[in-house]
Amino acid sequence: MLMRTDPFREFDRLAQQVFGTTARPAGMPMDAWQEEGQFIVAFDLPGVSPDSVELDVESNVLTVKAERKSPAGENIEMIAAERPQGVFSRQLILGDTLDTEGVQASYDAGVLTLRIPVAEKAKPRRIEIQSNSQRQEINA
Repeated sequence: MLMRTDPFREFDRLAQQVFGTTARPAGMPMDAWQEEGQFIVAFDLPGVSPDSVELDVESNVLTVKAERKSPAGENIEMIAAERPQGVFSRQLILGDTLDTEGVQASYDAGVLTLRIPVAEKAKPRRIEIQSNSQRQEINA
């Protein structure tokens, strides 16, 4: 069987795996939105075991680290390896308006969802205005 090799095609495939493309970004694609007093972030991590996911918060930096392992086995011959493997990491800088002490995380169907409450000090609040019912005269 005669096969042509193109070194540039192999380099292009490798670059797409590492850096991703606009259609399929590498690493952890995410969505973020605000809903009912919470900031919600959802990361796509298909094929990642929940045990391999690590979450750390230091000051206002949230770090998500996950690992997708390659199929283990000595007698394996990979025919195609297009899914990114290894350790993925992503950092989010959270604003001062978020309560990093109250972060909640859930993992379902390959999606890691973080719920970060908005800090009480950042929530809009109503300020009551008091007035004197007596009339005061101002002398100039």
